[in-house]
Amino acid sequence: MDEILALEDRRIEAMVKGDVQALGEILADDLIYTHTTARLDTKASFIDAVKTGKSNYKSVDRNDVEVRSLGDTAVVTGHAKFHVGDNKFEARFIDVYAKRNGAWQMVAWQSTRVPD
Repeated sequence: MDEILALEDRRIEAMVKGDVQALGEILADDLIYTHTTARLDTKASFIDAVKTGKSNYKSVDRNDVEVRSLGDTAVVTGHAKFHVGDNKFEARFIDVYAKRNGAWQMVAWQSTRVPD
């Protein structure tokens, strides 16, 4: 699923660069984003946090990424090293994309911090 991997790359780049327009296109209106701290974000609150710098993503380096296609749904799993603000940490993640009206959008994210 190269299309999903490319969209993931675009999403990470948008988070790091603060590109709220790109995030607006990639994230679904009904997004549920669960951070490693268990804090929940909606599409609007996630984009606002990126826009205001509350969530200051400096880098996200992913590896061990796998995409499973389930028709109009794709499940992405992997490992990532995050640098957000002054914090650096690693997490395992799962995110879900759904194809709606011919376009893929991220509908869910869940990450679990890897113990130091």
